[in-house]
Amino acid sequence: MSNSVKTVAADYRRDGAAIIRKALDPQWVRRMQNAVDRVIAAPGPAAVEYTAPGKSGRFVGDFFVWMRDRDFEALAKESPLPMLAGQIMQATDVRLFYDQLLVKEPQTEEQTPWHQDLPYWPLRGGDVLSMWVALDSVTLTTGAVRYARGSHRSGALYAPAAFGKDSGFGAIYARMGLPPFPAGDVVERDYEMLSWDIEPGDAVIHHPLVFHAAGGNLSTGSRRRAVSIRYMGDDVLLDGRPGTFIEKESVRALLKEPIAVNDGDRPSGANFPIVWSRNGNEPKSM
Repeated sequence: MSNSVKTVAADYRRDGAAIIRKALDPQWVRRMQNAVDRVIAAPGPAAVEYTAPGKSGRFVGDFFVWMRDRDFEALAKESPLPMLAGQIMQATDVRLFYDQLLVKEPQTEEQTPWHQDLPYWPLRGGDVLSMWVALDSVTLTTGAVRYARGSHRSGALYAPAAFGKDSGFGAIYARMGLPPFPAGDVVERDYEMLSWDIEPGDAVIHHPLVFHAAGGNLSTGSRRRAVSIRYMGDDVLLDGRPGTFIEKESVRALLKEPIAVNDGDRPSGANFPIVWSRNGNEPKSM
């Protein structure tokens, strides 16, 4: 592990979030910009349009894109990202959990509410690393993610928030029975905020329990295209608690094989492939 990766890993463990500059080279960035534009022109069956009809801009999300698009599969499996995830988590093996496409076009008001990631997922364990990869220059004005520094350390789980009123996830999450998430003004009062101005190819990494949120894209001409890839390390197990996103039929329909969330099992199989191992695997060339 290089000194720079060691520094990022230490920041990640301490703060719950950190940034890897130039995680992807310009060739990868161009490839994925084209792939994102292609995918959002023909969204998948689990895609969600978070912007209501008639409102300005567009906030669109999509899930498990790697399972149907070769460029997204290459990014998740063959780019430098799996190796970086393995080094940061100090994992023996790294499995792909899923990828998520998050695009906010100019003049999009919709915000990403304060939340943690782990409550949404049928998983338990700390080694679930999210890599939020920017494909455009991003600032707070265009929707950069903000993190509550150190908020992951308590280990508490809070109820997930549905990003869109009509997404269909709200009723599922309500079955989880977790305490409500702290109000945004309380989070901002109690924690120091972390955020970065980001360039294409930079990757912001964060812990599954850290509090985070993002504003809309208030610019008149700057896009905010990003892909968030979730990688699993050595301590991750399936969690059979009710109310996670895997219960949604449109999500289950995307998977490569049927899934049974048996509490305590390790994620495995075609849905969650190993993408890096500490036995000398290196990312493949494009």
